[in-house]
Amino acid sequence: MDLSERKLKILQAIIGDFIRTAEPVGSRTLSKKFDMGVSPATIRNEMSDLEEMGYLTHPHTSAGRVPSDKAYRLYVNSLMEKRTLTEEEKEFIRTKLNSNISELEKTIQHAARLLSEITMLTSFAITPNQTADKLKYINLLPVDDRTVVLMIVAESGKISNTTVKLKDPYSMEGLDLLSKSMTFTYKGKTLSEVLTLDIIRTFRTDMAALSRLAENIMPNFLSILERMLDVDLFMDGYTNIFSFPEYNDIDKAKMFLEMLNKKDDFTKTLIERGDGIMITIGNENTDDRMQECSLITATYHIDGKLLGKLGVIGPTRMKYDEVLSVIEYMTDNLSESFKLTGGKEKE
Repeated sequence: MDLSERKLKILQAIIGDFIRTAEPVGSRTLSKKFDMGVSPATIRNEMSDLEEMGYLTHPHTSAGRVPSDKAYRLYVNSLMEKRTLTEEEKEFIRTKLNSNISELEKTIQHAARLLSEITMLTSFAITPNQTADKLKYINLLPVDDRTVVLMIVAESGKISNTTVKLKDPYSMEGLDLLSKSMTFTYKGKTLSEVLTLDIIRTFRTDMAALSRLAENIMPNFLSILERMLDVDLFMDGYTNIFSFPEYNDIDKAKMFLEMLNKKDDFTKTLIERGDGIMITIGNENTDDRMQECSLITATYHIDGKLLGKLGVIGPTRMKYDEVLSVIEYMTDNLSESFKLTGGKEKE
């Protein structure tokens, strides 16, 4: 059975109405709300055909129909008209993205929060894989006579630091010299490249006092590099799911939140998804816990090299046209934000 123009028109109207209202759609509703040019009886027959073809389902408690995952896939691929953001909306996003630029992780975390605020969905962002990121500089900041903060800054703008307790007191001259020596030794090398070195042996100094200081610092330096290689997941808008009537069922909402709380599993799922815009709907998701969800991810780039992912997860009944427009615009503008982030150095 083919999808005629009339069937497509009816299916599009049902999907649109159900996304807006969350109420099953009947033939009488379609006849009143939309100019179909045919009788309610004809609409009923077409809806029966669409159900037989797998595009509609029939809830037991209602005479109306609701779209299936197959219907949403057709809608996203062929029927949906992506909404064009207004200039005011674009300016709002640009301003918000650039209002909290200090370092890579904070910018990405801010982006996830902004996406959740705009879409009213649960949002997420993962930082880029840092394997090819290069060291920019290393700084040692005094706290007290036996405590310093070791700070590492990568070329992407990613900053990581840790507090180091020293065995012996240090001098400011020694601290400054060690910072400069480490920067000279490792600047321009990738994080993964430095991790392959025996840094305790490869970092040489002829000054006894500086050597003792380095012995305290270098193991911590190694630990920070390992952390910087990790992919970080930021999430926002967990409770937005409760605004959808689909999740009035406490057990269903609990399962959704438990799935998101298993961050290692969720991060792995996101990393394994392809580049560009990806949408998986309902049973297209391999994780059984996501069978009633839609997952949208988009990749963003930093100087055309490093990339992470930004996106949302929510019920299959989501405003795909609006969400996609927002995500695409945000990922396009994140690159500009990162250029500004990467250019800021701390003295």
